[in-house]
Amino acid sequence: MEILELKALIKESVREVLREERLLLCQILIPYVSDEEQGEIEAEFGFPSDYNNDELIDMTNWVKHGGQISQAGN
Repeated sequence: MEILELKALIKESVREVLREERLLLCQILIPYVSDEEQGEIEAEFGFPSDYNNDELIDMTNWVKHGGQISQAGN
C-alpha cells in the first residue's frame, strides 16, 4: 500500500470515528422529555403536521454532511 493510500485510509477512518462520536455527543446532550412534558409541548406548539411545508426548512442534508450545504441539492 502506498503512503498516499494509507494516509487517505487513515483520514477516512478518523472522519468516521469523529462523526460517530459527534452523534453520540448529540444524543447525550438532548434532554429527556417525559410524556407529560411532551404533552405540554404539543398542546402549546401543536404537531409538525399542523405546519405548512413552506414554513419548514429540511435540515437533513446539512446535518448529514456536518454543516456543509451541497450546492447540487439546493
